Amino acid sequence: MTRDDILTGVLLDEVALNLDELACACAVEPNWIVERVEAGFLGNVVAGQITRWQFTSTELARARRLAAVERDFEANPELAALVADLIEEVERLKGRLAAAGLPLA
Repeated sequence: MTRDDILTGVLLDEVALNLDELACACAVEPNWIVERVEAGFLGNVVAGQITRWQFTSTELARARRLAAVERDFEANPELAALVADLIEEVERLKGRLAAAGLPLA
């Protein structure tokens, strides 16, 4: 498998990834993940031993989004986090509209 291969699948909330698995799934170095966690842009991990960090499928999706925005738009991590926040908010609002039975215009 090359870096340009596209993988698809179903995200499972019950499965947690460790730091190395998350980095591999995002095609980034583990240090990239550590920097985003320490800056507060990624993960709800407890401070402490990095080797015990666990990441959910939601955090995997956010990490991939952060990496894509940084790579595709040459954005700094702060801007990428802001873009990810806005995309996630739009998704939440669309979900609320759908739940209320309102059209997604």
